[in-house]
Amino acid sequence: MTSGDLEKYSSAITLSDMEVFVFPELMYSLVLANIMSPVIWKWRENPTFQKLEGKSIYRRLMRMRQYVMDEYEFNLDLDTWGLTHKDVELNRFKDFLSPEDIARSNALFGYTGDTYYFDVDIRRHFGLDKYNSDIIPYWKTETVEAMDAFRLKAGYTTGAGECVSLSTLYAAAAFIVCGLPLEDIYLVLTPLHSQNFFDISDGIITNNRRLVTKPMWFNGTEISDKAQRALRNEQVTIVAHHTGQIHCFYNQATIAPQRYRHFRQRLQAYLTSHLNHLNVANFLRLRSQYQKYFQFCRHRRGERMFVKAEKLFGYEHGSRYRIYDETFEKLLDDVSEEDYLIYPHTGRICCEQLMAFVEHEKTDIHTPLGRDRLARFIAPYAGQDAEPCIREMAEFLQTLPQLPDDNKQYQAAEPIMLDSGWSRQEIVEYLESMRSKNTTADLAFYAFRDMTRCDWRPFIKAAMERSPVSAEKYRNKGVDDIYSQLCQFPDDSIYEGPRLAQPDEVANYGVGDGIEKAFSLAAILHQRQPEQPLKLDSDGKNVILRAESDYAFSSAKGLKKHIRIEQGAYQAHDA
Repeated sequence: MTSGDLEKYSSAITLSDMEVFVFPELMYSLVLANIMSPVIWKWRENPTFQKLEGKSIYRRLMRMRQYVMDEYEFNLDLDTWGLTHKDVELNRFKDFLSPEDIARSNALFGYTGDTYYFDVDIRRHFGLDKYNSDIIPYWKTETVEAMDAFRLKAGYTTGAGECVSLSTLYAAAAFIVCGLPLEDIYLVLTPLHSQNFFDISDGIITNNRRLVTKPMWFNGTEISDKAQRALRNEQVTIVAHHTGQIHCFYNQATIAPQRYRHFRQRLQAYLTSHLNHLNVANFLRLRSQYQKYFQFCRHRRGERMFVKAEKLFGYEHGSRYRIYDETFEKLLDDVSEEDYLIYPHTGRICCEQLMAFVEHEKTDIHTPLGRDRLARFIAPYAGQDAEPCIREMAEFLQTLPQLPDDNKQYQAAEPIMLDSGWSRQEIVEYLESMRSKNTTADLAFYAFRDMTRCDWRPFIKAAMERSPVSAEKYRNKGVDDIYSQLCQFPDDSIYEGPRLAQPDEVANYGVGDGIEKAFSLAAILHQRQPEQPLKLDSDGKNVILRAESDYAFSSAKGLKKHIRIEQGAYQAHDA
């Protein structure tokens, strides 16, 4: 491996957000690692999913959403994976991206987002303000095994993960459990968020644990408004697909250009809606400051009755009925007679009146002429607020995402072609056959941590250089005391078979096989004395870490290796 390859392949082990940003193929490699994992395949045995066998993909996706919400929580604890130094990370990446480009697009290195993205400073929003300008936290992405292992941590009753972890989990589960073809799954990353676009029906966007359909995107609720923030306000840095990926900063792209054009068209269609009765109500639900200019009309026994918009939204709050959807009449039945007038409220425009104008004049709010006409039409009621009201209504009805420019140099790459009808073993064998043809497939085995199929040097490098949690946890303890505590951990690994946890996973979850414990102790010693030579010998059952003293562990992993760590050089030979 070249030094650049070693950096990339070791990043497939640690999978921090900043590493994914620099090496965009890592994103899909984690999806493939999760697809290879037996954990998600066991979901198929869940009685609820078995009952949905033969049902539509949409039905299965909706059930999966509930399962994910029940089994995982969103976690953005900046202390979970420890701290690093800004200059260290920038030095790592200097041969791939300039510090200026990284700073423009990563919150850890100075990116602050659009002024309207949050009501507070982004660094303070994420808790970054408690660190000085040089100390920054790792945001590491978890495999499904590491997500499940959060149950072992104090304060957690379910699995957990940050947004990249949840989006890659959703992508893998959509394929394995719901049968959604890989060609219909697009991963979309911005500097502060990660989500997916599922190309099914009108489109579905994943947002942390939730699935957002097109009607939900435009329903005007606070939770939907928050789901829109990334695509409304941030540059999309990466779009990843089974054919490849495209990055906003790199001139070369591997995604199939026709698939990227298709994605852009489908996403834009999802993000655009028309002005109708329902969307007027949805807009007013979100922008309540304009409700005072509107009223709603009820038709009953040939009579018209009028209610102020803010009054009707007050009835809607806490109710399961909504304005202008199929439950509208039931909501109107709940309104007290004293809140109705038999004549229109003075100085308020009726929503029916507005829509009659739109239909008669064939007014398109997505054109400057259409917005001007609408603003002039409601001006007698809204006064100076007419223009901003219509402008914001148009923005509500159309999000214009800042996607990577499609004017790239496209490098044809053999796509990952998986069939949802294949068994897990067939998928693993297929991906194994693709490793020499597709870098993402090769990297997937490193994210998967199968040490029988990987060069050990990237794993060793990641363990020795990016394990701040274990180093901090035992900072004030002697080596013998650390060894004793590691020996007291249950001899369980969060990864089955010959797959290995990193030292910080052992430290965070308090479990580990003997070889994982040996790596943990080695990482701590290396952090303290980088110049000290270390040897780790494993015969498949017994592991000995040789430092100033020898430290013995027992292993059930069956891995046989002689490892040497000296002056930043890592060697691994078969035993």
